Amino acid sequence: MDWIKVTVYTTSAGLEPVMGRLMQLGITGLEIEDEREFHDFLDETKEYWDYVDDELVKRMSGESRVIVYVSCDAAGRELLAAINGSMQELKAMDTEGEFGRLETETEGTKAEDWANAWKKYFHPIEIGEKLLIKPEWEELEGETDRIVFNINPGMSFGTGAHYTTQLCLEQLEKYITPGCKMLDLGCGSGILSVVSLLLGASEAVAVDIDPNCIDTAYENAAMNNVSKENYHVVAGNVVTDPEIADFISRNKYEVVAANIVADVIIGLAPAARRYMADGGVFITSGIIDGRQDEVRAALEENGFKIKDMNRRKDWWSIVCE
Repeated sequence: MDWIKVTVYTTSAGLEPVMGRLMQLGITGLEIEDEREFHDFLDETKEYWDYVDDELVKRMSGESRVIVYVSCDAAGRELLAAINGSMQELKAMDTEGEFGRLETETEGTKAEDWANAWKKYFHPIEIGEKLLIKPEWEELEGETDRIVFNINPGMSFGTGAHYTTQLCLEQLEKYITPGCKMLDLGCGSGILSVVSLLLGASEAVAVDIDPNCIDTAYENAAMNNVSKENYHVVAGNVVTDPEIADFISRNKYEVVAANIVADVIIGLAPAARRYMADGGVFITSGIIDGRQDEVRAALEENGFKIKDMNRRKDWWSIVCE
């Protein structure tokens, strides 16, 4: 199997939060290059060194790094998208700029090749009882009575193949009713919100901290004949940006979904409740095994009643009202 080397650039202060987020995504094999420890080591042992390679000093100056490896296939691409999204969320929370640029760099396959090579691993996927997720570059082999969602996720977002997204989509099948309003927190490619409209929602609002989500989500909406009249995508932080919060607050939503990570779901719980209609449901996913009880407790503390908890592999979805 081919592998992609993923380097996350941060600072010494950012190493622990970066490692924590990567481990939440199920990544346990981490390489750490700590700039501070490297220079402390040089200072403490300088009497033993006649020469230190200038390129090594240059490479270890200014930034620390966390390095992981993902498989060069559809699952690896989903994980790469999750890593990028999690780092963007962490950067949005780092208001003091302590954690550095939090950008990722890939090696192993040229970026321009990777942007297209992964597509050969992504094929139509049947999800739940009603849905079929189809990459826009493929044709169906025959007719289907399922609701077909065409998608081109772009390099930054997921395809729907990951267990966390599948768990969310299966819950949307249960809870989207004709004419309801839906809010997608951390929308990425827009898959949850566009599918909600295809399932019968009358209006959907999607938000993500990554501004690239706007073009990607609208492109996927257009690909599925979803109009901007009842689909609205915005970029920003619902917790810290009052303009985004005001825009979302124009409606009360019968269904709110957040397929992110445990810490972000915990932070979103108070805001999500404010946006919900009476009797509405909050569908959460992206919760790594071991964090589900913590998320459940936070939801209950914010006035939610747990309706359902589902697990697939190492991931959990919690539905509450």
